[in-house]
Amino acid sequence: MAPHPDPVGKAQLWHLVRRAAVVALLTASCSSAALAAEQPFLPTLGTYGTTGLIDMPTAQTQPDGELTTTFSNFAGETRSTLTFQITPRLSGSFRYTIIENYQNPTATAGSTNYDRSFDIAYQIIDNSRYLPDVAIGLRDFIGTGLYSSEYIVATQQVGPRLAISGGIGWGRLGSYQSFTNPFSVISDRFNTRPGRSITNRGGTANFNQWFRGPAAAFGGLSYAVNDKLTLKAEYSSDAYPRMAAIRNSFNRRHPINLGAHYRIDDEISLAASYLHGDAVSLQASFALNPLRSFQGGSIDPAPAPVTQRADPEATPASWTSRWMASPDEIAQIKEDVKRRLEADEQVFESLSLVEDRAVLYFRNEKYDIESQAIGRAARILADVLPPSVERFVIVPVIKGMPTIAAAMDRSDIETLEYDPDGTERLLANTMFGSPLSFADEAPNETEIYPLTEWSLSPSFSASLFDPDTPFRAGLSARLAGSVEVSDGLILSGAAIKSIAGNLGTVTRTTTSALPAVRSDFAQYQNQGDPAILRLTLDKFDRPFTDIYTRATVGYLERMYGGVSGEVLWKQPDNPLALGFELNYVQQRDFDGMFGFQSYDVVTGHASAYYDFGNGFEGQVDAGQYLAGDVGATFALKRTFRNGWEVGAFFTLTDVPFADFGEGSFDKGLTFRVPLGWMAGRSTRTEANFDLRPLTRDGGARLSVNNRLYDMVKDYQTDPISDTWGRFWR
Repeated sequence: MAPHPDPVGKAQLWHLVRRAAVVALLTASCSSAALAAEQPFLPTLGTYGTTGLIDMPTAQTQPDGELTTTFSNFAGETRSTLTFQITPRLSGSFRYTIIENYQNPTATAGSTNYDRSFDIAYQIIDNSRYLPDVAIGLRDFIGTGLYSSEYIVATQQVGPRLAISGGIGWGRLGSYQSFTNPFSVISDRFNTRPGRSITNRGGTANFNQWFRGPAAAFGGLSYAVNDKLTLKAEYSSDAYPRMAAIRNSFNRRHPINLGAHYRIDDEISLAASYLHGDAVSLQASFALNPLRSFQGGSIDPAPAPVTQRADPEATPASWTSRWMASPDEIAQIKEDVKRRLEADEQVFESLSLVEDRAVLYFRNEKYDIESQAIGRAARILADVLPPSVERFVIVPVIKGMPTIAAAMDRSDIETLEYDPDGTERLLANTMFGSPLSFADEAPNETEIYPLTEWSLSPSFSASLFDPDTPFRAGLSARLAGSVEVSDGLILSGAAIKSIAGNLGTVTRTTTSALPAVRSDFAQYQNQGDPAILRLTLDKFDRPFTDIYTRATVGYLERMYGGVSGEVLWKQPDNPLALGFELNYVQQRDFDGMFGFQSYDVVTGHASAYYDFGNGFEGQVDAGQYLAGDVGATFALKRTFRNGWEVGAFFTLTDVPFADFGEGSFDKGLTFRVPLGWMAGRSTRTEANFDLRPLTRDGGARLSVNNRLYDMVKDYQTDPISDTWGRFWR
């Protein structure tokens, strides 16, 4: 990108540096005296949907875990940005921009351009009494490079209301009043920034451009009038060369931008700006944070107090184990436990009893947090079992597979319920491990089969980023059901019928150089109404202590049917898990019924999962994909204690970027939202969705329901320990 034709010479560079140093020293001096005990107001979002002033970035961060969606528009340019505060210092963004009258040389004049880009920013220094916040960032570092910029910025908080920012930018942020790149003292290569092809496929990191070429200074300030209104002014180093010189969409009269930001509440804010003396920008931002309660708290009914046993000296007869000699009394105890679990919307599987120990196998059908389900089961046992039973071993079961055993003393539950340190003390005294480690007795099987479930519910689907129609949506009726005929043997299915929407209006045809394993999904939308989403017979098992297995046959997903097998090795207290999956599938007919097309393929992956702690989890899947390409998918997720999950992934295979097409390789974001967090009441229902800039055929994986790791990962020592406070709820 060529710099703006007002470069600053080398002789003036040191003058600018000296001025910046003076400003920084004055700011630090002022802040030393002015910093108050009052906390500063939350930083605002700019027109790019990232933490900033108006167009320019700042070094501040949003609250940890903040997930924001920002829409801004000015001069025929509409930006939609999703930003996630990954850690207290690291943030990432995905942006989709619609640019009218783009005049792409390869298209007709006045064409509209749809651009996708990713940003990342890291705060390397946190604000203190004598040091400002300092951040380094990359804007449009994966994309076509239309907004490609790099920057280093500092922000000093002067009291709780005033924040002053200044920085140096490259690329678009180095295009106005540019000067010689300071990094040229390291190497002359930093003086030259390679150009960007306007027909660039995008999707790859522009490593050879980062921090290269002319640089320019930017800065500004924000003043919080109150906790709602913030006024902002900035000096912009973005010359908007394409908009001003080619698109003629606005006249950049000067580098000053002015704006106002109004925060309606924690979730919604509005902003308006006057850019470069010519254009008005309007902006709206919507925020969610898994660390904030959506409803202000749970509306679940409180559990009954833990039943206290009578004093053994006062009633010694009640503490005997004579009940063990009465089959009728044992049967009544089991029936009472079963009835109480069912009243709590949980499923009783079995109960083994000896004089001082009870082993309960049950299924959690209600609570989104496993420790809460264990706590409710423990209260039921304490209320029903004879006083002589002191040790509880509680085993949650999923799809017929016992997961983890939690072994605890009844006396701890009785004495620690109202203890200020009760959560920590009970956790310290509770043992977790494989069920076989604590439950030598085989569970007494009960006649619980067949177990049936069914539901009829609305289903919302969306199609994003199609250049013909960037947003399509549909509302459907979804009928689903399952029958578990024996331990872990499940027949299940789901069908869908469209009610309203425009998902079935896609006319774009695939031009992929690969087999159309995903790119013709529109044909399934157009022709499959109603459609069978899946119809499968599954067998789940835990044949060995740390081994889980799954075998599936049938219509596995909307586009493929066949057979699938999976093995998972997972120890309850080990952060590492290993898995292997193998599938043979054939492509289904477009009408979504029972027929098949001719394309078939063997696909499978070896997988490694690792829990890094603090909610972060990595996953690598290596193998063969649906189009026959070979490679690996790399994913990183953050899971919050309430079940929220936000992640990112990318896939690299032996398909050349040119054959893959626009986007170069598969990548995207993943979300898991527990609906209980939104409703304020316990439910295991959740919304899962992936967000891809483009859906192509390279790196496409089979979508199989009930993959083992996702099923059992919440039933491990660390996730249960991290949420142990929910035991008492």
